[in-house]
Amino acid sequence: MKYTTLNSYLKEKFGCKVYKISLDCGFTCPNRDGTLGYGGCIFCSEGGSGDFAESRTLSVTEQIESGKEKVKNKIKNGKYIAYFQAFTNTYADVNTLEKIFSEAINHPDIVALSVATRPDCLEQEKVELLSRLNKIKPIFVELGLQTVNEKTAKYIRRGYTLDVYDDAVERLHEQGINVVTHIIIGLPYETKEDMLSSVKYVCKVTDGIKLQLLHILKGTDLAKDYYEHKFEVLSLEEYTDIIAECVKIIPENVVIHRLTGDGAKKDLIAPLWSADKKKVLNTINKRLSEM
Repeated sequence: MKYTTLNSYLKEKFGCKVYKISLDCGFTCPNRDGTLGYGGCIFCSEGGSGDFAESRTLSVTEQIESGKEKVKNKIKNGKYIAYFQAFTNTYADVNTLEKIFSEAINHPDIVALSVATRPDCLEQEKVELLSRLNKIKPIFVELGLQTVNEKTAKYIRRGYTLDVYDDAVERLHEQGINVVTHIIIGLPYETKEDMLSSVKYVCKVTDGIKLQLLHILKGTDLAKDYYEHKFEVLSLEEYTDIIAECVKIIPENVVIHRLTGDGAKKDLIAPLWSADKKKVLNTINKRLSEM
């Protein structure tokens, strides 16, 4: 089965191996600071999904250099994407954002920026900033939609409705900015059909998609519900089956940025099989090769 992987897309676009360096620039989130709520989305870790990011005590340039050092044996003569990953990376005033993003985009080894954020934190002046930067080097905006099911969205405390996502994507595309959408597979109470509906919906508008396995992490409100046996997590076999169905319906023009993900092992409660990422990917790839 043909599908477009991130690795192949980046090699074609930039002509070399490209590695993402995860950054933490000290942002927070309206779902944590009281604007919308406290504690973040029900599944979100204390690190704001940036558990593998560089230290926020370092400058942007220092974080990039630290990230390069960590992968120097994996990447030869390659380039890097500055991945603003932790928390909500457009949740600041425009001047602050311009200073931070400009420092990254002007680094000679950085070929693009990837900015993870919420659709409700993309006021038009911020979209216009990203548009200006996009003329210097490519910008990818990653939106954590997770699901198109509004009932599930309320349960996970996403904090915005689907039309907010639709509006943000439309405005980003008007500026020629590449949009990547995150979907979580295995959210509580969702059926396989619910998950496939989310994938079908976003593939009509998104440029890239990240399929993320639901992780139950220590310190989250989701962990409390899990310990109270309110829902069950997927098995590796169930997850593989759903991923295979997702890939079937993802068109080749939509880049698949991720087929799974891994939570920090020190915080992982379930599913424990996900800690062996190599096995998970091998299982998925074997299944896809047979289709």
